[in-house]
Parts: sequence; C-alpha cells; structure tokens
Amino acid sequence: MANFFKATTKKQQLGQEVKIKVTRLDMNGCGVGQYNKKPIFIDGTLPNEVVQVKVVEQKNKYSRGKLVEVQSASEQRVEAQCQHFLTCGGCDLQHMTPAAQLDFKQQKVSDLFSRNNHVQPLPWQDPIQGQSWHYRRKARIGVQYNKTGQATTGFRQRGSNHLINIKNCPVLIEPLNNIFSPLKALLKKLSGTNTIGHIEVIATETVTLVVRQLAKLTQQDKCHWQAFSDDFSCDVLFDLGNEITPLNEATSVKLKYLLDDNIEVAFSSDNFIQVNHEVNKAMITQALKWLNLNEQDVVLDLFCGLGNFSLPIAKNVSQVVGIEGVELMVRNAAKNALQNGLHNCEFYQADLNNDWQGDVWAKKKYSKLLLDPARAGAYQALQQLAHLNIEKVLYVSCDPATLAKDSELLLSQGYHIEKISLMDMFSQTKHIETMVLFVK
Repeated sequence: MANFFKATTKKQQLGQEVKIKVTRLDMNGCGVGQYNKKPIFIDGTLPNEVVQVKVVEQKNKYSRGKLVEVQSASEQRVEAQCQHFLTCGGCDLQHMTPAAQLDFKQQKVSDLFSRNNHVQPLPWQDPIQGQSWHYRRKARIGVQYNKTGQATTGFRQRGSNHLINIKNCPVLIEPLNNIFSPLKALLKKLSGTNTIGHIEVIATETVTLVVRQLAKLTQQDKCHWQAFSDDFSCDVLFDLGNEITPLNEATSVKLKYLLDDNIEVAFSSDNFIQVNHEVNKAMITQALKWLNLNEQDVVLDLFCGLGNFSLPIAKNVSQVVGIEGVELMVRNAAKNALQNGLHNCEFYQADLNNDWQGDVWAKKKYSKLLLDPARAGAYQALQQLAHLNIEKVLYVSCDPATLAKDSELLLSQGYHIEKISLMDMFSQTKHIETMVLFVK
C-alpha cells in the first residue's frame, strides 16, 4: 500500500498571513495576540492594534509572526527613524512615542517588583531623560567577511549572530552615526581578509577608533588608516590582543570625559563608561541630591568603576571608599582622584560576590552606600550588608529583574523604598536603568 506525505498542521500554517488583534506587550516590548488559542508574538506592534502578520514560527505553546501591515494603528505609534529597524538587533521600541516607551519601562519595573512580593505602590519620581536620538557615544561595530573576502560592517541581526550592513545609526552621536560607509570603503582597500574582528568607536572629548587587529598590519594598510584618520578627524588605536598601540607611535592618545564641577575622568579603551553622557551627568546630580550628602558623611561606593560616582561624591563628604572587581579600573579610579585633587578617596579591589567582611575597608563605619552593579545584580554583596548598618542605600540598576530580587533582600533587612525613578539611558531600546533610594 502506498504511503502519501501529508503536511502537518504546523507546517501548513507556516508562511500563512493572518489578521491579529494585539492585546499587550511582553517583558521585551514585543506585541502579543492570540492565534490558534495560543499566544503569538509580533515584533514592532502595539496594544490595541490590528495587524496583518506572516506566521514564521510554530511551537507547542506559542507562535511568532512577522509584521506585514498595520491595519489599525495605536495612538502611541510613530514612524521609526532608522531604516534598519526590526532588522538590526539594537533597537526594539522605535515605533513607540518617547512617553509610551517610558510608560512601558515603568510598568515593567512595577510588575517585576510585584512578582517579588512587593505589594506597596512604588514611590515613582520624575524620570531622568536626555535626547531620544544621537545620544550614544560608544559602540562596537562588528566586521564579518564572506567567502569572497567582502566585509559586512554593522550590528547583529535581530535574533542572530550574523551582521547586517548598517548605513546610518541615528542613536549614535554625530559624527559616529555616519561612520559606516567610510569604514566600509576603507576595508575594501586593506590587504587580506579576516584581518579585523571589530571596531570600537568612542566619542568623548575626541573621536577614537579601537581596531581589533587579527593580522599583522602592513605599511600600506597603515597609510590607508592614516588617510581615514585625517579625513574623519579621529585617533586610531590597534588592539593586538595583548597590547593596544596607536597608529602613530609618537602620538599619545588620552581618553577622557568631563563631569560637572570640572571633574575629568580618564579611562582606557577597554574600560566601561556610561554611553549616554547627558543622562549620566543628570544621574550623578540626582544621586548626590537623593543621598543628601554632608561634610561628615563617609560613603561606600560598591562596583565603583573609574569613579564615575565616587569623584563627584568626594567633593561633598568627609571620605569616599570605592570598591571594584577589576584591578585596572581600581588603579584608574585612584589616578583620577589624584588628577582631580581629591585626597579623601580610597579605592580597593575586591570580588564582591565572595566573602568580603574581613577586608580592611569593610571594617570602617559608613553613613551611606551607593552601588552600581552589572546586570547580574548584587545579591551576594547585599547579603553581607547587614553588619555595616548603613542608614541610606542608593541602588543604580541596569537590570530590573535583579533589582527586584535584590530589593526584596534589602527590605527584609529593615529598609524601605523612599524614592524610585527611571533613567532613560537607552532610549529606543527595551533596556531599563533605574535608581532606588532605600532608607533604614
């Protein structure tokens, strides 16, 4: 008896175009509707919209659709400014008004706190906002070569490790937003293929490119880079894996940025800095105000980095002690304090995820604490906080999920939340920065 192939229902549905009513946004800002009695996720859509969607993925518990047409648009919808939106993985919310983006982010934080058994309404303050576009001063541009040696320069495609060619990025500050075409033209002139891994672009006091060089740099290539440096008015550094060298060995390239009160923060090309300079300065101003600093305060700054918070705090208090896990950043923070004439700062290297209660700095008496951890949060560090009995804790967070978890721990130690605000560090994206003041 002959057996005939019969397509499964799932395969038959793939590629179909269907009309969907979007009812909500998920935690990543993706629109959600119902299709075949299960959720369907559609990037670039908003609640209460009716959209035409192509089914591109079918799972047992959900589906994914690709937006074809918006048939009935939300009042919160705006035209995306970037031609690469919904293809590039960098931005998620360009189709939303700035106010709607902030509403989404604030609701996400509130929902995560609720999931961690926080039943009281959060005492929201006005958000810190900067420019919605042309705010990012540092980015990593990827470089990938195909079999014929042609290079793709840009950012990762959404949901993929493959790069897409970027022509312009309106999130980057000028002139970085228009650097892609000149870079692509330059790469065509360079000898060999697979010679460059990525290019870090940094615009602070000057424009600097840090090129991850994978092969020996020829004299001809140096000439091409010199011409680019002259045309684009930028410095060029080469990351050779074990050292970073300038294009012109006789030239000293100093990376730095300025804060209010004429504080100069010097950094190395591989150091972390806040990419939104305008919001960073406003964030520091708010931190100083919320902590209500005075000349008698001794402040502990955990995950202090280069001293982005420590140095401004030092101008208002008796002493600041900064703790950081990366030894190079600790050394740079100490240098920054001396170069700014601040002699009431101490910096120590410590792994804050391990036991630090026996360290010299942990035996001091502190009146106030600021912490600015990475996305993983600071749960292990905060578990050891109780013995310090610090009056005020200011938590600067770049991940609302770990913030909600860590906040539950602080609340169990006798603190309450006095203030909370969003900081729109990454407009047009789903990423959320939050500041919370805990008082004992």
